[in-house]
Amino acid sequence: MTDPTTAAPRPADPTIAQLREVTQPPSVRTRAGAEHWVAHAYLRDISPYLTRVLLRAGFTANGVTWLMILCAALAAVATGWPSLAGAVLVVVLVQLQMLLDCSDGEVARWRATSSPLGVYLDRVGHYVAECGIAVALGVRATGGLQTSGPWISAGLLLGLLVALNKVENDLVHVARHYAGLTQVRDAEEVRVPTGGLLRRARRVARFVPFHRVFHSVELSLLVLAAALVDLVTDGAATRVLLAGLVAAALVTVVGHLAAVLASARLR
Repeated sequence: MTDPTTAAPRPADPTIAQLREVTQPPSVRTRAGAEHWVAHAYLRDISPYLTRVLLRAGFTANGVTWLMILCAALAAVATGWPSLAGAVLVVVLVQLQMLLDCSDGEVARWRATSSPLGVYLDRVGHYVAECGIAVALGVRATGGLQTSGPWISAGLLLGLLVALNKVENDLVHVARHYAGLTQVRDAEEVRVPTGGLLRRARRVARFVPFHRVFHSVELSLLVLAAALVDLVTDGAATRVLLAGLVAAALVTVVGHLAAVLASARLR
């Protein structure tokens, strides 16, 4: 049977059904870690329409990823704008970032142009979004851009912790490569710790998933929720949010490291 992801030639003006068949195979839709819940919930239903527009416009997959990186950077900038309008803009830009994140892979699969450069740029986009929003949250909590201050420092610390949390995932692939192992499967059973205590802690975390709030989608929604409360608390909600995120990030970085070491990902 011919693999639809490599079949050629392909029509210059594909239908949505053709795009779904080639660019959204089960191997994409069933990934345990790479697909965010918004992709499962609605973005993968929308993305083929954007992908078709981008294909008609002549965009390469990497060109789409650069658009995603731009949205990520703008979302970080909007986070530092201490107003309700800024918070709304963060949510909109992050949703667009995630939609483009779906489409860049779809363009790559349709054009059969997947590459290490594309993977690298995709990672850069997510680091820019998540670390940038975290750092800019310190500016927002301060009430404006300053060179120093306790909330500026808290934002910088949060950005560092978010980066460390992401690095712990990426270093799994680096370690396996240098050890000559194959790429780790993106499956739930591989990610589960083998130790009893950590396995139980992971089950608890599924009911209180505070470790998931450091994705750009969740961060943007929390920024908006805090901005709404700030309308009557004069910025107190954003400062409480930032302090809570720093505490949660500290726990997450330590717990994530322990979970990686106790799972099958490095074996």
